[in-house]
Amino acid sequence: MKNFISIIITFVIGFILYYFMLPAFNFHSVDFWIFLILVLFTYFIVNLFFNVESIDFKNYKFFSGYKYLGIIVIICIVVIGSINFILSPLFNSKSYRNRIFVDSSTEFVSEVPLVDFNSLPLLDKDSSQKLGDRVMGQMPELVSQFYVSDIYTQINYNGSVVRVTPLEYDGVIKYFSNRKDGIKGYISVDSVNGEVHLVKLDKGLRYMPSSMFNENLYRKLRFSYPTKIFGDVSFEIDDEGIPYFIVPVISYSGVGLKRDVKGVIIFNPVDGSSNYYDSLSVPKWVDNVYKADVILEQVNDWGKYTKGFWNSIFGQRNVVATTDGYNYMAYNDDIYLYTGITSLATDESNIGFILTNMRTKETKYYAVPGAEEYSAMASSEGQVQQMGYVSTFPLLINLNGRPTYLMSLKDNAGLVKMYSFVDVVDYQKVVVTDSSLGIREASRNYLTKLGLDGVNVDKLIVKKIKIKSINSYIIDGNSVFFIVDEEGNKYSVNISVNKDILPFLSVGDTVSVGYPVVDDVIKVMEIK
Repeated sequence: MKNFISIIITFVIGFILYYFMLPAFNFHSVDFWIFLILVLFTYFIVNLFFNVESIDFKNYKFFSGYKYLGIIVIICIVVIGSINFILSPLFNSKSYRNRIFVDSSTEFVSEVPLVDFNSLPLLDKDSSQKLGDRVMGQMPELVSQFYVSDIYTQINYNGSVVRVTPLEYDGVIKYFSNRKDGIKGYISVDSVNGEVHLVKLDKGLRYMPSSMFNENLYRKLRFSYPTKIFGDVSFEIDDEGIPYFIVPVISYSGVGLKRDVKGVIIFNPVDGSSNYYDSLSVPKWVDNVYKADVILEQVNDWGKYTKGFWNSIFGQRNVVATTDGYNYMAYNDDIYLYTGITSLATDESNIGFILTNMRTKETKYYAVPGAEEYSAMASSEGQVQQMGYVSTFPLLINLNGRPTYLMSLKDNAGLVKMYSFVDVVDYQKVVVTDSSLGIREASRNYLTKLGLDGVNVDKLIVKKIKIKSINSYIIDGNSVFFIVDEEGNKYSVNISVNKDILPFLSVGDTVSVGYPVVDDVIKVMEIK
């Protein structure tokens, strides 16, 4: 009888644990095994409690009745460890590398269209959050009941690049006082021009992360799909502006190994309905099937196991890895993840970069050696170091046929004060422009100062000259050097072309200069 009561109590406690832990009943899930061990441990404690009167603490034989419980736990741990060891990269490095196909047969300039400033997402997530919070602050009837979620998913919406995020209940009391009508709105921030809209809904959102009990989003999902392993949830809207939660369904080898996305659940938070789609049949309006951390993990395995497991540890020949940060690009009505690829032998330069479609996982690698993103950020901040502005992580754009980093420089309040353009191949070529002039004027300023407007810098005329005279002047806030060589040719060189050499040149020095065309005053674009 006592054993029966122990089983009933364990079942009740196990149900409570399940209600709050929400593990998937899936052998590949780490949470499932943690839940199982907790339930077994609960039975041990409960059974021990009901037999406490018969326990002789001086004789440890009373533990013999629980030896099978310990054996089961040990067997579980040993089996999981053995299976994961067999399925680890030590024996399966090729399958880890091939989780993602990386196409390296195309060129950046021919594949990626020239930048369209009408669809360039200039606002990062941090700036979008500030704008969203500001709009909520102007609506006291809402801000007292709800708060803005920090999801802010970047999507393409009818040709516009926007970030969308729902409102959430601001606490338990606010949930009970508003649950009948639900949350009747979400926020949309245009990532190009910064316009913010609170979109009001006729029917409120009921199944939310901040909802309680069976209306909680994750609990509703778990009860609907008890065996599926969920990834991080995104919030998106379809072409009609109807909100949905996009829930990646994760697959593993072994327990928690070799993560991939095998499909998504599209969940309607208004009525709680949902549909599952495998990864090849996801509707086109969905932009975020694969999350950034999944893509980066797979790309790092692709670069790490290029010549097997042992090479990734010892020789590390041809081993590459992604850089620390990433950003998003928008074109062809899709969102792409961008990150640099760097050799393990260096941490200050990239050997190329990848673009990955967040919906299809189509990934392309472009072999463009150049500056690592944080070097470009430091170079931009160095131009305005007296102001203390902080650079955002770069956007990678095709500007005038060249891969170029674009960054915003923000003040302590998070406001964008300047735009910075940096050449990917040579991060010393950097020009910053006041953001009040607009992004197009900033790009023209960059192209003009560096002589890149309409010029292919790969076809420069290169020659050595001996300096006969050299003078510098401040023009539009930039140092420009005017050089005359011994043949009487005149050259103008912006300080940004090579700030490490130009200030130290003097009469009689011999330098190598590169320029596109011969004019009365030759505009030098390269100097060594």
